[in-house]
Amino acid sequence: MYDQPSTFQPDPSEPGFRIDPVLARSWLLVNGAQYDRFAPAARSRADIVILDIEDAVAPKDKVDARENVVRWLADGNTDWVRINGFGTPWWADDLEMLSNTGVGGVMLAMVEGVDHVTETARRLPDVPIVALVETARGLERITEIASAKGTFRLAFGIGDFRRDTGFGDNPATLAYARSRFTIAAKAAQLPSAIDGPTVGSSARKLSEATAVSAEFGMTGKICLTPEQCPTVNEGLSPSQEEISWAREFFAEFQRDGGEIRNGSDLPRIARANKILDLAKAYGIHESDFGDDPDHVPAPSDTFHY
Repeated sequence: MYDQPSTFQPDPSEPGFRIDPVLARSWLLVNGAQYDRFAPAARSRADIVILDIEDAVAPKDKVDARENVVRWLADGNTDWVRINGFGTPWWADDLEMLSNTGVGGVMLAMVEGVDHVTETARRLPDVPIVALVETARGLERITEIASAKGTFRLAFGIGDFRRDTGFGDNPATLAYARSRFTIAAKAAQLPSAIDGPTVGSSARKLSEATAVSAEFGMTGKICLTPEQCPTVNEGLSPSQEEISWAREFFAEFQRDGGEIRNGSDLPRIARANKILDLAKAYGIHESDFGDDPDHVPAPSDTFHY
């Protein structure tokens, strides 16, 4: 559903373009009870739009929110939906509602065990599932959750996790939790984990929080407003300095004959290829290296998203 027609190549940097969820940086939550917000979100710079029928929607409004989602998806949209957690009174109805739609994927709230994912996947076959882990119980089982059949990516529900544990929001306080997400995702050969949202409108605070996400190897971040998406996208994309380094490395490598010179070349080839591939996927100076002969494939065993 994310493949683009061969006769037309839209610019990934343009508003409204959806990025492959394997690479998606900004995951924008939109209140499912507020239909008027769906279209503006779809035109935003969010890599993925998630219609939220879980925390954002009061119990009395769940039915209306589901109807809004069905109406939106029936118009040919393939956005994602955050559904209520396994075992809640709304989980089964959420899945029944989505089973006959073209939903792009689901973010499953409050995942605390493998069965939460596998039962959801059984009812929604072939629909990618982001497992949103939000409690100490879920974190203790994150390795198994990451390896569960049906888990597509992991996401960190920071707000509920802090309420559950009593932790503060200092990056050092949450370092262990973030590390667990990244390690579990890599061990299960999943795309890197999605970090939780940053509350507030301070651009500086959001930029600093996104830098923390990147420092812990997390390549996505939940956004609460469309205005947060450009900052998150920039912070989780290759920088101009990284792109310049990658191009210069390949130029030097070719000048030296294109042969492995020492033990550091293989990991540097992998890193440079990843930087250039991501920059192309995100529409960052794509024309500069779209057909760059110096951009040679890295050995498959050293290159991982």
